[in-house]
Amino acid sequence: MFGRSRKVYFDPYRRRRARRLPRWLLLLTGGIVAGAAAVVGVQQRLLPPRLSAAESAQLRSTFEQADGERRQLGIELAALRQQLDTALAEGRELGAQLDTARAERSRLRDDLAAVIDALPADPRGGEVEIRAAQFSTAAGKLGYELVLTRAGGASRPLPGVLRLVVAGDAGRGAATTLTPEPIALALGRQEVLRGSLPLPEGFRPRQATVRVLDRDGGKALGMRVLRVP
Repeated sequence: MFGRSRKVYFDPYRRRRARRLPRWLLLLTGGIVAGAAAVVGVQQRLLPPRLSAAESAQLRSTFEQADGERRQLGIELAALRQQLDTALAEGRELGAQLDTARAERSRLRDDLAAVIDALPADPRGGEVEIRAAQFSTAAGKLGYELVLTRAGGASRPLPGVLRLVVAGDAGRGAATTLTPEPIALALGRQEVLRGSLPLPEGFRPRQATVRVLDRDGGKALGMRVLRVP
């Protein structure tokens, strides 16, 4: 019924048999070590080398210098923007002043046109009327101001020439006539002409004949004889 029993001997110096590590643990540990080695190898081959302390300090110094330059450029940019804003504001102000000046000029032109229209008509009439004239002598020159208008209120410029013939005394009662070179014109509806002519020494003008021609030696468009004071 019972098998044969074996004798059990007590051995106080008997050592326990050492346990072997599991195979899976060995494989796991080996994989971890191999993976770490592979990572280190990849880093050494592909990643840039680590900087030394001196290189790190140099890199930091370069960065700080570049950052300082960036801040300085930012300050300069802000100043330039301020200057631009100021210039734009001044430009707007000048534009407003220009508009005001143009409006004033237009008003003065209208006022001048009204004054010219109120002047007496040229007694001789003609396509171009000499509505008014003023002469003055100073420093050996004859200054003149002439107001010309065109019949019918035409606005397209009309080419022509102005001829002045000045009669006077050259001294000792000798009568003399001066015929300066013709002056080219482009006549609008109304024109105010100003200029001066040189006079010979001792010449005293008495009378001026104003002629407006379509060209030198051509058709007369208007004429008026005026006294020189």
